[in-house]
Amino acid sequence: MGAKFTMPKNRPNPGSPQDWMARAHSDLAIANAPLPDGAYYEDLCFHAHQAAEKALKAVYRHYGYIFRRTHDLDELVTGLKLKGVQIPAILEEATGLSNFAWEARYPGLYEPVLEEEFREAFHLARSVVTWAEKEMAG
Repeated sequence: MGAKFTMPKNRPNPGSPQDWMARAHSDLAIANAPLPDGAYYEDLCFHAHQAAEKALKAVYRHYGYIFRRTHDLDELVTGLKLKGVQIPAILEEATGLSNFAWEARYPGLYEPVLEEEFREAFHLARSVVTWAEKEMAG
């Protein structure tokens, strides 16, 4: 058996902004893959959420800001706003992707996600990733 991994609570935020963006792009690619037989749109939406989360954390790392270990996009967006980062409306809208971080991953806690809802989730995640790239480039 492998070693048990536990994350120290007060550990500094790891990874470079580029590392976080690479992971954001990976999750976005997974979310954009065709839905395999037997899979759920909820699972693709989870990866869309992860892409947005990691892109936001890349921006935190880019500016040298610290973020709490969280999957809550509203907390991450609000934190950037409080630090003076200009947040476009699409990022505010994308905070709803946080529902896919936990509720949609477990049976019985959600209504099934339809393809149209998935497409909107993917669009929002891609918008966050695109914004993060521009924010870090400029």
